[in-house]
Amino acid sequence: MDNITHSVIGLGVGELLHRSLPPEPQEAPQRTRRALFLFAAWFASNAPDLDLFLTRLMPRPFGYMLQHRGHTHTLLLAIPQALLVLALLWLLWPAARRLLKTSQPARIGLALCLLLGLGLHMGMDFLNSYGLHPFYPFDNRWLYGDMVFIVEPMFWVLLGVPVMMSLRSRALKGLLLAGLAAALCFFAYKNYLAPLALGVLLALGAMMAVVQGRAGVRGKGALLLGFALSATFIGMQGTASALGRARVEAALQHIDPGTRVWDVAMTAFPSHPLCWTYVSLDSKTDAKADAYTLRRGTMSLLPVSLAPAACPAGLAEPGDGGGKLAPGIAVSAQATGSLAALRALQSTNCHADAWLRFGRMPKLSGSSLTDVRFNPDMQDNFTTVQLEQFSGQPCPGHVPGWERPRADMLGLPEGK
Repeated sequence: MDNITHSVIGLGVGELLHRSLPPEPQEAPQRTRRALFLFAAWFASNAPDLDLFLTRLMPRPFGYMLQHRGHTHTLLLAIPQALLVLALLWLLWPAARRLLKTSQPARIGLALCLLLGLGLHMGMDFLNSYGLHPFYPFDNRWLYGDMVFIVEPMFWVLLGVPVMMSLRSRALKGLLLAGLAAALCFFAYKNYLAPLALGVLLALGAMMAVVQGRAGVRGKGALLLGFALSATFIGMQGTASALGRARVEAALQHIDPGTRVWDVAMTAFPSHPLCWTYVSLDSKTDAKADAYTLRRGTMSLLPVSLAPAACPAGLAEPGDGGGKLAPGIAVSAQATGSLAALRALQSTNCHADAWLRFGRMPKLSGSSLTDVRFNPDMQDNFTTVQLEQFSGQPCPGHVPGWERPRADMLGLPEGK
């Protein structure tokens, strides 16, 4: 997820824990505790993304693909990260150190802020189609939620508004709320948000502001409601994603019953459960068949009322790659590749093999590899690698042991 979302979730966790625990006996320690919880939960909710510094360990594009959402996004390293943040707070914040020495609620709350912040960061990153592998090294597989767009303003509204309303400064509170409303309107103007989605978000924001305003400085109702509605939204998106994936698979097998669908990656539109971008990967079940097919397009889960072309144009697929798979499932781009060529590359080219530890939807064009999840119409994107530029160069170092997402298609044993 984007770091605005990670931040508002962390701040929401810190504020909720502060209000839920028994207050400190004096005002000064109470203020220190609130600041400590807010900072610790915010920092922990963003800390795993410090792995961006590790992307320099490998040449482009391998560094970003294989090191981001890497080791710092694993449960094994969550505890060391929490202990590191705790040590820094203890050494650099004297008032917090004094508070932690005397207050058991502060110690409990800080531990929960760190663990929940780190855990929710991984949980939120799981929700989109980029993926992560939280159980490494015990399970090296990439896990994909395919539920929520990587920038989702629903969380900004449901959790950000109660946090903003908790600010003491009326001027700052008003400025942030107005900024949030302006950002939502801008996204709608740029056709990233549907007008109906904009109206729902603004209405929810007004409701959350009223609930928090009535709750007062110690009230937990708005934050609890925000987290509950966020969980409901995630559940709704997960159900919609599973339905969309099933429809794509059924459409492909209807066209040709001899089709094996290796995968369907689903990408949500922001705050719009009916509109999705999909990428499918299939091949013939015939053992002699060599070709595999990639398709990318826009789909509507309610085509009777909403055609795919009516989904927000800023994220809809502009191309025309062959009409439609089924009602509500448009195809914008299509590409084919050779299974034999891909398998040969994996076994003989160490740079291609490193790339395949990330690539979920591999398009092979000459000596170029692209994961087509990330740009409309299967255009080049941050994953694109021209293998010929690495010809004669040593194999990349620091390659992590993530399982190849397409180990199934490559015919590799699981875990290899």
